[in-house]
Amino acid sequence: MPSDLLRFSLRLHQGLTPQACCALAASVEAHGFHTLWFAENPFGRAILPAVAACAADTSRVRLGLGILNPYQHHPTLIAQEAAVLDELSGGRVRLGIGSGIAQRIAQLGTRYRPLAALADAVQIVRGLLRHETVTYRGRAFSADRVALEFAAPRPDMPIHLAAMADRSLALCGQLADGLIVSNLCPPAYTARAVAIVRESAEAAGRESFDIVQYLPCAARPDGAEAREIAKEAVGAMLIALWPTGNDWPAQRETIVRLSGIARPEMVGALDRLRRGERAGRVLDDRFISGFALAGTAEQVIAQAVQYRRAGTDELALSFAGPQPAADAAYFARAVKRLIPDGELAIDVRRSPPDSGRG
Repeated sequence: MPSDLLRFSLRLHQGLTPQACCALAASVEAHGFHTLWFAENPFGRAILPAVAACAADTSRVRLGLGILNPYQHHPTLIAQEAAVLDELSGGRVRLGIGSGIAQRIAQLGTRYRPLAALADAVQIVRGLLRHETVTYRGRAFSADRVALEFAAPRPDMPIHLAAMADRSLALCGQLADGLIVSNLCPPAYTARAVAIVRESAEAAGRESFDIVQYLPCAARPDGAEAREIAKEAVGAMLIALWPTGNDWPAQRETIVRLSGIARPEMVGALDRLRRGERAGRVLDDRFISGFALAGTAEQVIAQAVQYRRAGTDELALSFAGPQPAADAAYFARAVKRLIPDGELAIDVRRSPPDSGRG
């Protein structure tokens, strides 16, 4: 991809029914979004039925498995699932693997070993997709003389890893073809993560690397309305995804430090949100600037530029609020006014100069 282009994709959450996913898939394809990413965490809706339905209902948009975790989908099963979905979709699947949310994996009664899980999963999945007979003894997952009983359509299917901590970012650079940056990561954190991944990839002699970032988005003709919607979305994510208590993992401390929000303010905001206060009363515009895109479509486009400058190749947007299809279409029309042809993307050299929030 040209170095100045930033692609736009859509991320679907597990609150959506398969029917809702299919309706959004048709809209996304019609408006030129690059990929439809399906997010999966333990105990929400499983994504593979919706992915299969969307594969059958579309012909062009790529379908991102983002992410499957090897605790619920053993690496041998990930290879089977990805290969068959690739058959069904005509080669449009993008595979994302992650270690999952620690607290939820612990509820499975399984020892959580994120680095080992990622390393083992990539090694096993790659071998199986290449139609090799895999014998692999890992620290978290193993396989003994296993081979797929059919040939995967793309033996070289790229594998993206979801990673946040420094060691997992370095592992991503060594083994994977791309990085998925999670929600609740500000641009400065993304820039730091991309630098770690690219340095590790270069040391491993790997040249091509793809950076995808998940990001909540609210785009409305009324920019003030959009910002209020974005606050509610960010508040819900903080409650759902931020560790409880105030003893956070190192990467969360780094996120706070690079967000421009002081730690005591973050602690206070989390406490108030968990007590049930509305996000619109708790969160100010710094939380939106750090963790979302919000405003008119033109303002959102201008804000998106900072993520390209941080190293992101693709933003997978979750359109917040009750009308995601309409908001995605409104945003897509604004992007098409900048680059009318091809898939949805902006050229940062031609983007609006001001990310004003008026």
